[in-house]
Amino acid sequence: MGVRNKLLLPISGVPMIRHMVNVYSAVIDGPVLVVTGHEADVVEAGLEGSAAVTVFNADYAQGQPTSVACGLRGAGNAKAILIGLGDQPLLSAADVSALLLAHNQADVGRISIPKLGDQRGNPIVVPAALRVQILADPRSTGCKKFTRENPEQVQFHALAAPGFYADIDTPEAYNALAAIVKEPV
Repeated sequence: MGVRNKLLLPISGVPMIRHMVNVYSAVIDGPVLVVTGHEADVVEAGLEGSAAVTVFNADYAQGQPTSVACGLRGAGNAKAILIGLGDQPLLSAADVSALLLAHNQADVGRISIPKLGDQRGNPIVVPAALRVQILADPRSTGCKKFTRENPEQVQFHALAAPGFYADIDTPEAYNALAAIVKEPV
C-alpha cells in the first residue's frame, strides 16, 4: 500500500480496522482482540471507542505468523478462536456467522477453513485444544504451516461469500472497493 496504512483507510465511514472489529463484534461474545504492530499507535487511535482490545506484537516485522502466535497467546480461555484479517472489508457478520455455524455443525475439534474451489479463505476457526500444538513450533508459529502439515486437523467448508476470499493489499484493490462502496480515496 506504499505509505498509506491500509487499516486506516475508510470503509463505511470508519477506519478499515474498526469496520472489521464491528463485523466480528456483531457475531462473537466478548471483545475482539486486535494484534498491532506497524504504526500501532495510529491503529489503536483508529479503534478508540470500539469493542477491541489490543495486544502489541513486538516481532511484527517477522511476518504474519508472529501476529497469529501473539493473538493465540492472548486469546484467553475461549473454546474456539476465530482468526481473521484486518483487511477483509467485504466480509460481513452473516459470513462470519455462517462459518461459525458450519464449524459447530461439524467436528469442533478440528480447524475450520472456508474454501471455494481451490481457494482457501479467512477467517478460520481454531479449537482451543489445538492452540498449544500450533504454538509448539518456534520456527514457524502460525496456522498456514500447521494446517498444511496436519491435514487431519482441518476441515473445509464450502462457503461462497466473496468476503472470505478478498483482502486489500494494493492501492488498486482499495480503489476498486472504494468505487463499489462509494468511498473517497
